[in-house]
Amino acid sequence: MKYLVAISRIIVGVLFIISGFIKLNDPVGFSFKLEEYFSFSVLNLPSLEPHALKISIIVVILEVLLGVLLLIGFRVKFTVWSLLLMIVGFTFLTFYSAYFNKVTDCGCFGDALKLTPWESFTKDIVLLIFIVVLFKGQKYITPIFSAGINRFLTLFAVIASIVFAYYVLNYLPAIDFRPYKIGANIQEGMTVPEDAQKPVFDYAWKFKVNGEEKVIVTRGDYPTVEGEFVDVETTEIEAGYVPPIHDFTIEKNGTDMAAELLQEPKLVMVIAYDLAKSNYKAFEEIKTITDEASKKGYKVIGMSASSEDFTLKLTKEYKLNFDFYFTDQTTLKTIIRSNPGVLVLEKGTITQKVHFNDLDELKFN
Repeated sequence: MKYLVAISRIIVGVLFIISGFIKLNDPVGFSFKLEEYFSFSVLNLPSLEPHALKISIIVVILEVLLGVLLLIGFRVKFTVWSLLLMIVGFTFLTFYSAYFNKVTDCGCFGDALKLTPWESFTKDIVLLIFIVVLFKGQKYITPIFSAGINRFLTLFAVIASIVFAYYVLNYLPAIDFRPYKIGANIQEGMTVPEDAQKPVFDYAWKFKVNGEEKVIVTRGDYPTVEGEFVDVETTEIEAGYVPPIHDFTIEKNGTDMAAELLQEPKLVMVIAYDLAKSNYKAFEEIKTITDEASKKGYKVIGMSASSEDFTLKLTKEYKLNFDFYFTDQTTLKTIIRSNPGVLVLEKGTITQKVHFNDLDELKFN
């Protein structure tokens, strides 16, 4: 038991710190995931949606802290009870997502590592077993350092997590795991290689033969059956290749202008996924920098999921020198964790990307 506890302690502690740090790097992204869980179609807890960001920050800091406490062997009873309650909650959510196919990505490791719902549930079951071992063998979890050093390390972990969270919330994630990071080419991200894996489907063909229902399963071919066709059900057996960027459009009057705009040698994108929730004061500075960009030969566009009436009102109020195009809200949230935020591109390649608090860092050649 002593050795099982030691192994479990290392695995659980390290995984909680890694998972917590990745989400702490992007608490806004994790809050979007929580909003999915709280939505009417999933857990039906709409009252929690406005508090998703606060909850996400608390959860990820606690996750990091519990990993640290477990590794140093401090406040053992609190730690193992908290770990057990947290993993039970996570396991319920991942099972619910997998079984009802509600949230296709749990966000356990943010954008760094995508897991399917069943993979996430399996991961949580394995962690649950390790944590039960820790719960049963609490007496073997002994402190590594003296009480004074353990208190210092605990305090340091909490303060460091809070400072880091404050930084990424007011700027951008320190590490960008998304396909829209600086240096990425959006067009290349949407490309499907010729030799890419194709999806594999099973087709269950239903026929009525001599008054009885008969089902024949093929991989697509229509079966030769002497009977009356009734129905066919399709099941994906193996997923095909999905490009990193597969939902990117820039629409104007129902027409996708993405291909044309991504060929611009100098393009500035002002992104605001929801203008109703935007930081309006930032548009005063955006007016200044976009005017400067236009004078230097840049094409400037706005991208939002808000209505045309809203975008026209904002454009008029702040005397903006560019038009807004429509893009899916989820896509815009993925592109930049700032509302609004600004990207600079050269023929589809992202060269600059800033939060509205860093607009003064933009450089136009």
